[in-house]
Amino acid sequence: MRSVLALGVALVLVILGLRAPISVEERLDAVRVQLTSDQTFWGIYVQEVASGRVLAAQHAHQGLLPASTQKLLTTAAALDLLGPDFRYETVLYLNGKIEGGILEGDLILRGSGDPTFGSPSWDAPDPLRQWAQELAKQGITQIKGRIIGDDNAFDDRPYADGWDVDYLTSQFTLGLGFAVSGLSYHDNHVVLRVAATPPGMPPRVQQEPISYLHVDNRALTAARRYGEALGIERAFGSESLRLYGTVPAGYHGTLGLPVANPTRYALAAFRHYLIAAGITVEAALVDVDDLPSPPRYDRSRPLLVHASAPLKEIVQLINRRSHNFYAEQLFRTLSPDGTAEGAARRIQVFLQRQGIATQGLVIRDGSGLSRKNLVPPAVLGGLLRAMHGHPAREAFLASLPQGGEQRSTLVGRLSDVPVRAKTGSLMHVRTLCGYTTTADGRTVAFAFMANNYTLPAPRVVQAIDQMVRALHASP
Repeated sequence: MRSVLALGVALVLVILGLRAPISVEERLDAVRVQLTSDQTFWGIYVQEVASGRVLAAQHAHQGLLPASTQKLLTTAAALDLLGPDFRYETVLYLNGKIEGGILEGDLILRGSGDPTFGSPSWDAPDPLRQWAQELAKQGITQIKGRIIGDDNAFDDRPYADGWDVDYLTSQFTLGLGFAVSGLSYHDNHVVLRVAATPPGMPPRVQQEPISYLHVDNRALTAARRYGEALGIERAFGSESLRLYGTVPAGYHGTLGLPVANPTRYALAAFRHYLIAAGITVEAALVDVDDLPSPPRYDRSRPLLVHASAPLKEIVQLINRRSHNFYAEQLFRTLSPDGTAEGAARRIQVFLQRQGIATQGLVIRDGSGLSRKNLVPPAVLGGLLRAMHGHPAREAFLASLPQGGEQRSTLVGRLSDVPVRAKTGSLMHVRTLCGYTTTADGRTVAFAFMANNYTLPAPRVVQAIDQMVRALHASP
């Protein structure tokens, strides 16, 4: 309250001509002190886009947890390195022959890291189902040999340093839990649909898109119509799980569960669709890592190719809906060897080419789920300014949600302010980075980062939104 009174006194003195105009930093301080307290560690950076003049900076060069504003680094570097029109290609190769409707030899499903391949988050037909139907149309009635999945576009470390183990066994919300893979399908997760049955009986469990996980259903349907205590037990790296507890009478719900081996999952789905298309499958499913040597593509011929949507559309889903799985797949795509370390180096080099100092920057993943990421507010602010004048500017700006935008992370927030910004949220972390305009029409880039707070998270979010409003109202 004292800070607000001090700001009021300062405004009076400005009007009387007894002091200089109120600075942007003072306006932001007034909001921060009023709504939060010393229980929050703040990092703040505001820069005028046209001139590069820094308008506010607090702990601006301190590495802080960015949460999902980490996706700004990933998507900006990808647009720079790959270009807005880049498309992933997933190819089905044949190393063998087709005679009399019988395919003998190896079918090789070669991935490129495409996050949209068979993705339920992407409004498009399932490519594996389409491929199976196309092979049936070509007269293939039987497949003998092997169906090989090639995931070598990325290395074989599917999880980033610093992820919570719960993400990897029992959670999936826009890609909260998943394994990264050069061959991915259906966001590398299975949907369990759970429905109540008569009291005392196990609930009905159905898997989508295919039955892949081994489910030991020990749960029961309760007689009451309220309450829920359905639990999951699952070992790390296992495709088996146990359901226990109870579901209320009349219950219908879904659980999204990550798969441990995305390559096997894609192959199992392909086999499922081949059989559904009327093709007899007498082929073993083989991970490329189990072969004595990788496939010789110079001796194979491509049968079918699936191309993704252009990158400029993919980054919109990443930033508007904060899709972690898509972000991690894109992050690994930046690396020449498919490693997280290689991707981090590419981002570092990209930032340095934009003239952004990277001291204090630590990159462990592309989504911001890792609690080992450290990003200074000045790096995010500098990135935003650089992208405003970048050749990929339009694609980058279009990927950021506007205040109040439906089906985005800003729905219900800042609908009264001209703002485009990326949100970030982890336990004890709230961030917002983007653009707004000042009262006299200047575009400014801002990075507001709150770490280590112990007060209620809505208070911190309220403070961040009020700071955006104060920034917009500043002359």
